[in-house]
This record gives sequence, structure tokens and C-alpha cells, in this order.
Amino acid sequence: MNKFSLFGKFTVQDGERDTLVEILLEAAESMADLIECEVYLINISPDEPNSVFVYEVWSNEEAHQASLTLEATQKLIQRAKPIITGMERISTLKTKGGKGVS
Repeated sequence: MNKFSLFGKFTVQDGERDTLVEILLEAAESMADLIECEVYLINISPDEPNSVFVYEVWSNEEAHQASLTLEATQKLIQRAKPIITGMERISTLKTKGGKGVS
């Protein structure tokens, strides 16, 4: 098994973390029927009040790229852009298996 996985970090304007969390949870919900998206987790850290971390597992990189072109995804990106001050791809990974991944 080789899956395409990403671990990323979004930095937002002061006080906007919860807004971005809501937008990303909507994104996760919009991908519920995409079988290529196996994991999409939104995380926060008490030590970084202006950061949101996202961990994703996809069947392959092409499926991830294709998801970014979906109309629902594009609308959510437009809503999030004004509050995002930075993005960082912490790591791109090759998931080999484990609980939660088929």
C-alpha cells in the first residue's frame, strides 16, 4: 500500500483560528463521498493560537490535486483566503497502512 499523505499548517490572523477550523471542517464534510480521500483531520495546538494543522491521506497525489479543482473546494478556499497569513507543508508522506486507512 502506498498512499499520498500531507501534513500541513495554516497560520491565520489573530482571533481567526476558529473561523478557519469551521471552514476546514466544511471541506472535510464536502469530501465525505470522495473515496480517494481516506483521512482529513483538522487539528489545533494550545501552544499556537493562530495555527491550524491538517493531516490528509489520499489514494494518490492526483486525487488530492483533483480535489482542489472541485467547485465546493474552490468556494471554501475563497472564504479562507482573507484570514490566512501563511501556509506550510510540513511534510509529504507515503502512508503504508494502519488504523483508519484501507
